[in-house]
Amino acid sequence: MRHAPVDLSTARWRKSSYSNSNGGECVEIAEDFPGLVPVRDSKDPHGPSLLIPAAAWTAFVASLKDPS
Repeated sequence: MRHAPVDLSTARWRKSSYSNSNGGECVEIAEDFPGLVPVRDSKDPHGPSLLIPAAAWTAFVASLKDPS
């Protein structure tokens, strides 16, 4: 199943709150894309982006916060 391309040209990217001032290995996400979470490498802002289903992103973040 193919979906229509998502235009990220106006995306407002937000860097991880765990990012430090050295840049490091961080990701950025964009909000305001219903049902999707665009993700990109903060060191390569013009490189490719991943489009993650919002439910999968929520589960991923929750698994990172789970201490078990």
